[in-house]
Amino acid sequence: QLQLVESGGGLVQPGGSLRLSCAASGKGLDYNAIGWFRQAPGKEREGISCISASGSNANYADSVKGRFTISRDNAKNTVYLKMNNLRPEDTAVYYCAAKYTFVRSLCDVRSLIVDYWGKGALVNVSS
Repeated sequence: QLQLVESGGGLVQPGGSLRLSCAASGKGLDYNAIGWFRQAPGKEREGISCISASGSNANYADSVKGRFTISRDNAKNTVYLKMNNLRPEDTAVYYCAAKYTFVRSLCDVRSLIVDYWGKGALVNVSS
């Protein structure tokens, strides 16, 4: 069983930056594509980024493209989401999620079928 724990959330002013971490335990991440999702109050969950198991490919939702960067360190069993130029509309609970796969070079957050979810980390962008 793979466990995922997010950290790094908090309160930040508009225009600021945060880096979220998703630490895995129970299994290695070498054969897991990892996605980041978020859910704002009163809204549906949104897939915002995905990185392939090998780390060779990543994709982003239009809402975060150019501001967020996903990365991973399989040796540390950790995936990161660096968020720059944050906006009030980025306020949400952010979740990381894993999909077990033998196709290590592909990931598409729009079609990711998740096997494991983290419990989430709150990001509040407010002045």
